[in-house]
Amino acid sequence: MKYDPEKAPDPNDWLSLDEDERISLAIQYHRQHREKLPNVRLHAVLHVIIENQLAEPIPVVKEALARLMAEGLDRHEALHAIGSVLATHLFQQMKGQSNSIDPNDPYLKDLRSLTASSWREQTR
Repeated sequence: MKYDPEKAPDPNDWLSLDEDERISLAIQYHRQHREKLPNVRLHAVLHVIIENQLAEPIPVVKEALARLMAEGLDRHEALHAIGSVLATHLFQQMKGQSNSIDPNDPYLKDLRSLTASSWREQTR
């Protein structure tokens, strides 16, 4: 199997892979495309987490991806936008800064309000 963030992997095929295989596929894609990343493994892990959420599926993540693409982001860029929200929430969890009973609630809430415009503004 090859990974291309511009194309949704078949959910059954994706989820049948071992987690390390998924990460390796994402690393391989980014290395082949010579993307300059400070930490290609961490970047790939975020891709894999989001692809897992899409394959399971988690409706809010699927809706966010569809909305971002309808607003003009390509699929890869939309994954990055979702990944930025995920990374922020993971960091807050690691620092013990979440007051929510369910640690997913703030993440899902922020995904609901994520727009292509807000993502573009963040990356300037």
